[in-house]
Amino acid sequence: MLLERERQLQELQRLASRVSSGAGGMALVLGEAGIGKSSLLQAFAAPLKGEFFVLQGACEDLSTPRVLGPLRDFAPALGPDVVSTIDNAGSPDILMPLLLGHLATQPRPVLVMCEDLHWADQATLDLLKYLARRISDQHIMLLASARNDELPPDHAFWRWAGDLPPASTQRLDLPPLSPDAVATLARDADCDPCELYRVTGGNPFFLSELLTDCSRDPGHLPASVRDAVWARTSRLDPEVRTVLELVSVSPVALEERLLEALLGEQGHDAIDASVDSGLLQRASPGLLSFRHELARQAVLSGLRPGATRALHKRLCKALTSQAPPHARIELARLVHHATGAQDAHMVLQLAPRAARQAARLGAHRQAAAHLASALQFVDAVGWTGEAAQLYEDWAYEAGLLRIDERLIEARQKAIALWQSVERPDKVGLNLRWLARTHWYRGEAKEAERYGLEAIRTLEQLPNSKELAMAYSMRSQHQLLQDHPASAIEWGRLALELATALDDHDTRVHALTNIGSAKLFLGDDSGQQDLADGLQCALAQHLHEHAARIYSNWVEYAVVFKQFALAERLLAEGFTYHREHELDAWVHYLTGWQAQLHLDKGEFAQAAALAQQVLALPDLSLVMRLPALTVLGRTLSRQGEPDAARCLQEALQWARATGESQRLLPVLLALTEAAWQVQDMDSCRRWLDEIGQFDLSGVNAWDLAEVGAWQRRAAMATQVAGERAAGPLPRAAEATGSCQAACDAWLALGLPFEAALALLDLPGAAAAQAMPKAVALLEQIGAVPAAALARQRARACGAQAQLPKSRRGPYAAAREHPSGLTRREAQVLELLLDGLSNLEIAQRLCRSERTVEHHVSTLLGKLGATTRLDLLRRPPAPLHKN
Repeated sequence: MLLERERQLQELQRLASRVSSGAGGMALVLGEAGIGKSSLLQAFAAPLKGEFFVLQGACEDLSTPRVLGPLRDFAPALGPDVVSTIDNAGSPDILMPLLLGHLATQPRPVLVMCEDLHWADQATLDLLKYLARRISDQHIMLLASARNDELPPDHAFWRWAGDLPPASTQRLDLPPLSPDAVATLARDADCDPCELYRVTGGNPFFLSELLTDCSRDPGHLPASVRDAVWARTSRLDPEVRTVLELVSVSPVALEERLLEALLGEQGHDAIDASVDSGLLQRASPGLLSFRHELARQAVLSGLRPGATRALHKRLCKALTSQAPPHARIELARLVHHATGAQDAHMVLQLAPRAARQAARLGAHRQAAAHLASALQFVDAVGWTGEAAQLYEDWAYEAGLLRIDERLIEARQKAIALWQSVERPDKVGLNLRWLARTHWYRGEAKEAERYGLEAIRTLEQLPNSKELAMAYSMRSQHQLLQDHPASAIEWGRLALELATALDDHDTRVHALTNIGSAKLFLGDDSGQQDLADGLQCALAQHLHEHAARIYSNWVEYAVVFKQFALAERLLAEGFTYHREHELDAWVHYLTGWQAQLHLDKGEFAQAAALAQQVLALPDLSLVMRLPALTVLGRTLSRQGEPDAARCLQEALQWARATGESQRLLPVLLALTEAAWQVQDMDSCRRWLDEIGQFDLSGVNAWDLAEVGAWQRRAAMATQVAGERAAGPLPRAAEATGSCQAACDAWLALGLPFEAALALLDLPGAAAAQAMPKAVALLEQIGAVPAAALARQRARACGAQAQLPKSRRGPYAAAREHPSGLTRREAQVLELLLDGLSNLEIAQRLCRSERTVEHHVSTLLGKLGATTRLDLLRRPPAPLHKN
């Protein structure tokens, strides 16, 4: 695919048209190695081969260039006299007129292509100059290419190019591909287009080679790229290669003053030659970097381990000794070079400082990376407590990104080391974090055991911040076990101790527990607790606590059907989490965003978001299970066969946790799925399992849903008590006011629940309500429930009043993996081909305003904010419709 070369191709085609009319000329195509010069020449020449007499030759990178190499390539096509003249070393005075005569007397226009003139001998350049000055009134077109990035300003090529006749010579420079073009080429590959653009710089050769290999390993350096770069560096002087090697060990642009200090008097010339080589560039005044990240990796890969360590050591010393007065040296760079130099002392001294600095700025991924660098040298630590602190700090920072076995191992190592130096306060702290890690993995028993052990350990010491947080963690555990009253009690104990100790960290954590527990008990004053906690967390830069408040508050807003509040908090939360690299919390919020779309009857968006979460590697159970439940329930409402598999898998995971809060949503989804197909035995079996739970701590909305399904299944034993009546729409259902319940559900924005309320109507009232129920269900694509509504309409004689069956766009949207209608899929495909809104409108015979509407809808359905986001994350497959 030839992208972003349309202008250059059109320029060449215009020149070819003029040549056909007898106005000959020359075009010179310039660009760096791999930029696509040959591809452009071939794309231009291929359709001309019937109309033009095409002659093609090239120069090669030989130790001694071939004399007249391109002419030797195509001379046989011109006749034996041309070949003989070359072989017999005929003088230029004979050869040049002979060649021009042969070209001018051809029956068709002539295209002479000469590639790679940067390797040309002087005789070839002189011959082309001779022809270029004499073809302005001939049917002859000269087309040549050269790498302008490898030629220093005093190279003979530039003097030759300056002597070409300007009136009949065109110069075409090929720029790198744009990020949009890279995203288009990468749309069918499992690669991040932003990362591809960063490492390739938009170079088509590097890009194509990386796309070929990226399925193997995203960080893999293709051998073809490595060999191409090594071939270029092998032609350079040793001093220039030294510059390249020094710059290669620095992922950031390197100061020329440092290189000059390291290289001595010859440094200036070597630096200039390295830029002339085309591999390096002056990113800004005084700073050197590789033009392409892949080239840097290729040079680095060619260094022996000992040489690499020596280069890092030289740069580390230069950074510290050559720093300007009063300038602060960037810690991250020093840690990088100290690690590369295997300087254990310096890494252990600097990496924790760099990590703290990065964490304060919200760069938790970088903080974890710095601490991981220090852990490489943990055996060199002189004091055991220092090693324990490294494991502890790394576990915290890494835990903000993902939850896995390595985190548990690090906490256990920290506990063992702290025990060996008799620090029970630190032992208790890490036990508490270990409890939390196990909870994230869905291991409730281990979480409770470690949490209580932390409290017992810390209560043997004077009151401390560690004890206050252990109390607060116990509060959180009780909250998650659906024991809100106990959560409030433990939370207040933690809050009292935290206030006395002026402990902002624990105060925010406890307020989050107390506020969340209040809200799920129906006490709206909990919102003020969360607001106070969030204000403190933001002011004190407590990133994880702020993230947890957003997540709990969003969960409350979705469960309690306050959708406007949920959407506002989701927007704020996503922005905050992404700004501070809190990846794990982003995924958790995405799961609740999927639940919000499900409740609103937006099934395609719900399924797409749930699948987005489930596609993540190393996903903790706490994030996987809600997304899997939402996906199963969504597919069930759509009548998709995969629904049963998803829900059964979710049930397996939920049972493994032993937590009612994990099991209840899955069992309710299974109950609904069975009821939709009127499998009442299965429906009652799932409800019987729910009946074995202690439901005293379950929130009013979920409890009322249990009651609603028990009534629909005609269960003998049903949820009783004041809380069973639940919120307004459920209370109306319980009293038989189904039309009022429908209106209440619609006012809240839940069309599926509104339709189900109408399905509960008996007798004559059902005949009037079924048409509305069918319309609501078919509008959102709830296939099984809509079929059940039509069946009930027929049973009560209301079939004639039903809306006509519709599939149309809804059928297409159900089939498409991202819920796109047929027209939306067409618009997306054209958009991915690089067409503008106007061009798409002309192609589809629609107004530009209509296309704008489709693009806006695509942004919403695919979770994108810009057209570039759509290019980066196209749905697969695109052509299913």
